Amino acid sequence: MVSKRTLVFAKKLRRFFFTTVLGGIVVVLPIYIFAALIKVVFNFISALLAPVSNLLSFSSDVNRWIVDLLAFAIVIFLFFLIGLLVRTELGRQLLTFIEENWLGKAPFYTLLRDTVRQILGQEKMPFRQVVLVDVYSNDTLMTGFVVDSTQDGVYYTVFVPTAPNPTNGFIFHVKREQLKFLEIKTEDALRSVIALGTGSAAMLEGNAPKSFESK
Repeated sequence: MVSKRTLVFAKKLRRFFFTTVLGGIVVVLPIYIFAALIKVVFNFISALLAPVSNLLSFSSDVNRWIVDLLAFAIVIFLFFLIGLLVRTELGRQLLTFIEENWLGKAPFYTLLRDTVRQILGQEKMPFRQVVLVDVYSNDTLMTGFVVDSTQDGVYYTVFVPTAPNPTNGFIFHVKREQLKFLEIKTEDALRSVIALGTGSAAMLEGNAPKSFESK
């Protein structure tokens, strides 16, 4: 007969395995899709430039290499132009319009976009400190981020993100004693949320509470 301790260990091991695999997928999938997109654009431009190889006087292999190099340069230039465009007010408005009407309706687009922004460090959020919040006062802790507090320090406004998309979540107004302030960077906590909790052990072990007022 299998002991209860063995069953608990097997359950924890199974959960660790699946959450780790899912966390890896969430990180790798945007990179894979980005690489696939570049490949599609590259192949399309290479096909358009294929007739150019007939105008070159080198060997077929050299001609193909030149065409591929030119196609790669055009792809990089196109991405540069798009990046330059979205840095302008008009470009941001256009991007918002496209996302709201088309891209935002595509499956997983929002998740992939926010994941890539988190990985690249482009998603800036007004978080002041990472906390573990006992919302319901029953020792069930949630990963949260302090966004505001009353002047007397009695109440804190905490954002608790959902996984794996940390831009969605819930806002709670709780008392100081319901919070455990952690010595951890906001970026690290967000990566843990994106990875479906992988790495949360660091927030539960060895992180002494830190007084928010001391910051």
